[in-house]
Amino acid sequence: MSHSTVPRSEAEAKNPVKTPAASGGAAGPGPREGKRRGKLGFRHRFRHDRTLLLMTVPAVLLVVVFNYIPILGNVVAFQDYDPYLSENGFVAIFESPWIGFEQFQRIFSDSTFWHAVQNTFVFFFLQLVLYFPIPILLALLINSVVRPRVRAIAQAVMYLPHFFSWVLVVTVFMQIFGGAGIIAQTLREHGYEGFDLMTDPGAFKYLVTFEIIWKDAGWGIIVFLAALSSVSNDLYEAAAMDGASRWRRMWHVTLPALRPVIALLLVLRVGDALTVGFEQFLLQRQAVGVDASDVLDTYVWWNGIRNQDFSYAAAAGLIKGVVGLALVLTANKVAHLMGEQGVYKK
Repeated sequence: MSHSTVPRSEAEAKNPVKTPAASGGAAGPGPREGKRRGKLGFRHRFRHDRTLLLMTVPAVLLVVVFNYIPILGNVVAFQDYDPYLSENGFVAIFESPWIGFEQFQRIFSDSTFWHAVQNTFVFFFLQLVLYFPIPILLALLINSVVRPRVRAIAQAVMYLPHFFSWVLVVTVFMQIFGGAGIIAQTLREHGYEGFDLMTDPGAFKYLVTFEIIWKDAGWGIIVFLAALSSVSNDLYEAAAMDGASRWRRMWHVTLPALRPVIALLLVLRVGDALTVGFEQFLLQRQAVGVDASDVLDTYVWWNGIRNQDFSYAAAAGLIKGVVGLALVLTANKVAHLMGEQGVYKK
């Protein structure tokens, strides 16, 4: 029988056609070969990115040395730490007696501590309501400017005060709102009674908030402008073709683009609620009094570090860190419920 007369099924049985899966072609490797290739892929990526990884080593070392290793020093919060027990303050940690939670009991029984906590949260809520929206509004305002040169000049002028020290900022406000400031002198020249806003305890919380706005609001717009730069112009053109006004385009295009960044910064700001400032309050403490200016940071300084009661200061700082961590986790959970990523994913 010739080859042409052999049935098709018998010919295929004698000479089977190799499929791509059988020949290891386009269908992909088997399980073992895939794992082997995955390992080789990781090694290849590591060799490919080793330069970038080496560049991150100094930054990682700085974070470990100045952020993580000092965490071990919180052990003195449970001791009656005395740095003079040894010539080396680090060795004195091992020689100081353990007293358990005695330092925490001292803090919680101190009415001054609770007053400082109350002031801290008052300043935080004022900054959250009055300061936090300002960089967003400024970013929207600058982003609406058509001319790039005008936009660059406005941005530079706004974030320039960020580089001023708090000493200079307080001095500027004193020259404007103080008893011998420009406003008070102008009022007296026109027959009115002057005022001294810098020594008014009732107005101090608003004064501090406006100082922060003047100093750091311009710097905060950088993050939001970076987020706005990633928004495609096609979205604005499509909205304009649909008849959307400038306000509607900002509401339905711009703000949704800023929403993830706003959620992230809001979570970080809530976690930093107990850190409302130190140098700013310390500089104006004598002018307005302790009751109006005492916050948690200044409380730790005056009652702990200044009196060399380091265990007491460490206990207060540990309480601040634990509360801040709880606030971050809570705010991040709220961000997840709102559909945002927050600091980390679910």
